[in-house]
Amino acid sequence: MTTTQQQVTPLTLTQISLHQFTIDLDKPLPVGKQRIEQRLGLVLSAIASNSTTQQQASVEISPLSGLDNQGQPLAGFSHETLVEVSEQLIAMLPQLQQQSIDQLLDFAESSKLPSLSFGLSQLHAKLVGKFDGHAITPRTIPLIYRHNDEPLSAVSERVASLASHVYAVKIKVAQDSLEDEIKLIHQILAIRPNLKLRLDANRGFNLEQAIEFAACLPLASIEYIEEPCQNPDDNQAFYQAIEMPWALDESLNSPDYQFTMQAGLTALIIKPMLLGSIEKLQQLIDTATEHGVRCILSSSLETSLGIDALTRLATIITPDEIPGVDTLAAFSQDLVVSFAKPTCLQLDDLTLLASTNCNQ
Repeated sequence: MTTTQQQVTPLTLTQISLHQFTIDLDKPLPVGKQRIEQRLGLVLSAIASNSTTQQQASVEISPLSGLDNQGQPLAGFSHETLVEVSEQLIAMLPQLQQQSIDQLLDFAESSKLPSLSFGLSQLHAKLVGKFDGHAITPRTIPLIYRHNDEPLSAVSERVASLASHVYAVKIKVAQDSLEDEIKLIHQILAIRPNLKLRLDANRGFNLEQAIEFAACLPLASIEYIEEPCQNPDDNQAFYQAIEMPWALDESLNSPDYQFTMQAGLTALIIKPMLLGSIEKLQQLIDTATEHGVRCILSSSLETSLGIDALTRLATIITPDEIPGVDTLAAFSQDLVVSFAKPTCLQLDDLTLLASTNCNQ
């Protein structure tokens, strides 16, 4: 066999495993108006080889679903459950034995579960080296939100401690009273008047509330507000009334979503774990970019393994935008990839759900 023939020999999946993790959070994280205190998910790992090389990779697959800290189902994010994803993966693993890694893409495109599609396409990308050479740089937009019963002064202290090079922050709104949130935003700008604010309402306002809220803010300091209205059809009326740029987030999670340019739409906040394969993400980004709409990758509250991958992916497909990945501070442990937590869980620390070893 010639060298050229060896180079084009496809990698074959020789070992695949599926593990489940549970990581407690040091403090509750906001999911819309709800809070979670624990993150559950899956790690899919594979070894692939041909006659000349062997590659190994792991990916996180963690739909943003389940229960909040009050025992209520999370609403407005992933439509699939962790059980549905794990069952489909367990059934799929034997079918991948001794198959070309391109089979991962076939399964990714055929699956109706977005987190599974994203995970499989990401695993393929890692195994073929698409994520290699893309260094992790400390690019992040700090996330500002108010913990339960926390005084506004505590939030102001966090803003005052931001590094001088930080030029923008993301602020969760539609969580407290309009009066308190307007006061908070003005306090933030009093401390750092040059900050640009990305507001995230998670569909928390009706149209009248959204207009009242936005009318009390300095428009020049607002980059955009994500999903300002409970009814997304009201977003254009909101813009016509107040001329504050707005962005879509939850709307992208609908299986029926198709990009349509609308007045005031300035950005898409793309959560890959909720949308699907990398190819699907790229198609959406290409379409939005043609209409002058920014595309910003954002965390679905993944662990360090997922955040590492999301940061690298953002460098590849949205190089001019800083991704929204400032969510790891609440995690008590890292997973597979260390981000300097005292403990970094490895595969042996997790619950094994399924494994295939084609060399046995």
